[in-house]
Parts: sequence; C-alpha cells; structure tokens
Amino acid sequence: MDLLRQTKSLCQSHAIIPARSRGQNFLVDKETYEKIVEAAGLSKDDTVLEVGPGLGYLTERLAKKAGKVIAVELDDKLAMVLGDRLKECKAKNVRIINTNILDFIPEIGYWKLEIGNFKIVANLPYNITSIFLRKVYELKNKPEMMVLMLQKEVAERVAAKPGKMSLLSVSVQFFAEPQIIGYVTKDKFWPVPEVDSAIIKLSIREGGQPWTGTKINEKKFFQLVRIGFSSRRKMLKNNLASGYHITHEEAGQKIRDAGFDEMIRAQELSLDGWLKLFGVLR
Repeated sequence: MDLLRQTKSLCQSHAIIPARSRGQNFLVDKETYEKIVEAAGLSKDDTVLEVGPGLGYLTERLAKKAGKVIAVELDDKLAMVLGDRLKECKAKNVRIINTNILDFIPEIGYWKLEIGNFKIVANLPYNITSIFLRKVYELKNKPEMMVLMLQKEVAERVAAKPGKMSLLSVSVQFFAEPQIIGYVTKDKFWPVPEVDSAIIKLSIREGGQPWTGTKINEKKFFQLVRIGFSSRRKMLKNNLASGYHITHEEAGQKIRDAGFDEMIRAQELSLDGWLKLFGVLR
C-alpha cells in the first residue's frame, strides 16, 4: 500500500481529521523520508529528538538508524496511533512523549532523558518555526545538528546570502550553518498544503556561536542586529543613528571602520559583516 492510501486509511479507522491549525499535513513520499534520514547522518550512537512524528513513517526509519529516538507529539490520537504502529514494527528504542514541543524544549533536563548529545529531526508546523528555533538556540545543551522540514520561503530566508539577509537569517546563522538539502512540492503531502516545502540542515556551531577569538556577548550583538533591521527601507547608518542615539556622521564612520560602504543596507551584510560591525561598535 502506498503512503497516501495508508495515511487515509489510518486516519479513517482512527477518526483522525487532520487539523490545518496544527500543521497536520502528512508527508506521503518515501523518497523524501529517505533524504531526511540521510541528511541526519545517523549511527547507533545517536539520540534523535523527533518533533511532530505524526503517523510514524519517519520515526520507523529513524529507529532503524539511531540508538534512541524521542518522539514528541502534541496530538493525543496521533500519539496513540504512533505507539500502536511502533509496536507492530517492533521499534523498541523509541520513547513517545505526548506534549507540546515548545513546552518540552526548555524542560529537557526535567524529563531526565539522559540524552547527552543529540540531533533534532522535525517536520515542524510552519506557524511555530521562529519560536521553535529561538527556544533551541537558547538551550545550554544544544543539539549537534537539526534537519528540518520548513516552508520553502522560510528555509530560503534562513539560508539567505548577503542582499537577502534578514533578522531571521542572521539569528539562525549565528548559531548554525544552514544548507538546503532539497525542495518538496506540496503534492507530496496530504492534505495538500498551500505552500511548497524545503529540507534544511542546520549544523550547530561549536560553542553555539561563531568563533571570533573571544566569546561574543549575544545580548548586545542581537541588539545591534535588531537595530540594523528596524527599518529595512532605510540605510543601515540611519537605523544605527536612531538606535544608538548618535549622529548620522558617526554611524557612517562606524560602518566605514568595519570595512563597508556607509550607504549599505542591513540586508546586504553577511553574518561576518555583522560581527565586524559589532567589533567596531562595542
């Protein structure tokens, strides 16, 4: 039975009505599942935190490759079906936790899962992407890497290059190196969503931030970035002048001291550029 028919059958037999508000669009393409697992580069030494396992198609594959899988599912019915399916395929290295991932992440230590180093694999509800990423990079014990299914446009913003940078791209690239693995058209899901998706791999930087020879004050760095992007239509020096209460001439000089044209806009600076500017301003 192909995954589409299997998904419809499971939903019908368990009275599951996919909720768009929870991002319940089930991936029904085997090749895409294989791409996700391959991107995670798993071994039996790995612990995987899977977010939104749904009906368990990805969970089964992760369980075969990893030493331990912790599957966090918010929906009560889906968590029950997932448990039954994992028993059928005798996946004994999976623990299902029926809770909201946004509540779970800050309390990983509380659950006493003894996961040590871990990787995250997630088919995220697209409406929680930004807050999910923020909660992950606030963790003291960050994952080694993440493989995420995101809305195509969001994945491209995360992996953006100078010219298309945003607060989101600088924030994520600060703690991880992004790589888009591939795109997934909306017809690979059921029910069919309104947007296409992308698989993105985020390799977490050692120490959780770029190495510049000294530890970066994250609070002050992101204060700079937020000021820089406060008005995208304005030149960077205008935003810096307003945010730091300095003259436009002083702001322009700071930008030149960092090695850039004072007419530059925030979206034109790479992460390295922001770090150089921060070094001048601090």
